[in-house]
Amino acid sequence: MSTVPASPSLAQRLSSRFGGWFGGKPAQPADVLPVRVGGTEYRQTTTTPASVLGFDQALLWVVVALLAWGLVMVYSASIAMPDNPRFGKIAPTHFLVRHIMALVIAFVAALLAFQVSMATWERVAPWLFVLSIALLIAVLIPHVGTVVNGARRWLSLGVMNFQPSELAKFAVIIYASDYMVRKMDVKERFFRAVLPMGAAVAVVGALLLAEPDMGAFMVIAVIAMGILFLGGVNARMFFLIAAVLVGAFALMVMMSDWRRERIFAYLDPWSEKHALGKGYQLSHSLIAIGRGEIFGVGLGGSVEKLHWLPEAHTDFLLAVIGEEFGLVGVLVLIVLFLWMTRRIMHIGRQAIALDRVFAGLVAQGVAIWMGFQAFINMGVNLGALPTKGLTLPLMSFGGSAILMNLVAIAVVLRVDYENKHLMRGGRV
Repeated sequence: MSTVPASPSLAQRLSSRFGGWFGGKPAQPADVLPVRVGGTEYRQTTTTPASVLGFDQALLWVVVALLAWGLVMVYSASIAMPDNPRFGKIAPTHFLVRHIMALVIAFVAALLAFQVSMATWERVAPWLFVLSIALLIAVLIPHVGTVVNGARRWLSLGVMNFQPSELAKFAVIIYASDYMVRKMDVKERFFRAVLPMGAAVAVVGALLLAEPDMGAFMVIAVIAMGILFLGGVNARMFFLIAAVLVGAFALMVMMSDWRRERIFAYLDPWSEKHALGKGYQLSHSLIAIGRGEIFGVGLGGSVEKLHWLPEAHTDFLLAVIGEEFGLVGVLVLIVLFLWMTRRIMHIGRQAIALDRVFAGLVAQGVAIWMGFQAFINMGVNLGALPTKGLTLPLMSFGGSAILMNLVAIAVVLRVDYENKHLMRGGRV
């Protein structure tokens, strides 16, 4: 008696017809979660999609867009500088060429930084912090530090003037992240967890105030506080530290005549007393943004950059953007910085989810740095905050700032690269 072969099941027929979507290998979801299998090794629950290979290209292109826009605006804002006797006989492209040189050096440094593993950054964290303190001390030594506009903040390196406070921002991110990993078991104890880090930041702050550079100190203090909070420090201790810092900055302002004058000028920049004094930059920044209206006067059409608005190519670059591109240009810039900050934060959270706490805190520290400094610069240009000498990250003229900004972005891309390598089942 012959046997009749059993007819294939519905699942088998669908599997053969649709190539394994049913009954065979499961369909691959767009996003997969890593599963820890012991130690630092991770396996995928499914095959890793092509979208997670390499590093975050979207972040890279947004950074490139900001750098390119900044390059164009630095040229636009500085093209009239040769007519100003203060700058001597310089070419109209003087600042453009120097900015391009800084970008080239920064790209080379960023490529080198990307090659360094996060494990190596963790090992050298204390030494990098010590180096930043040594350079901050060197700036204050007569005939070593370079004085510009009454502030001693730069070291002359021949091809460029290097500002150690920019290195200090990056060094504090690396050191604070390493510190929180080492103190993870005692993070609930104030004197063992928070006080030593507070003392380290205080030393950096004292050196910065001696330059003086209160803006850089504010950024570093916020970075350190942010990493302590994200690292799991008790909320009561965090708010205590915040209260102490706010009180300290308020005391600094009250004890300094010229800082108090800046606050008064911010409150009333149009008064006869302040319009030609401490409120001069702010008032002309507001005039520039007001002239731009909705769509701006067009690229190169700014009037305020023609010796009316001081430091138009550095601290007040946003005012020139507002005048030439209008409200639309300012909103686009704000969205780009918001997106970039959120993306870097996401990379940090992903690293922490993979039990890579140091790498995650470093990425989130960079997000705090970029986001907070951009917020302060934009607030000053728009008249929402008192005048403070902080540049717009990735865009304003300044070799050392561009250099350290790109190194920090390269480290974030390295964190993302290692995250994705782990999710493919590799090792870092």
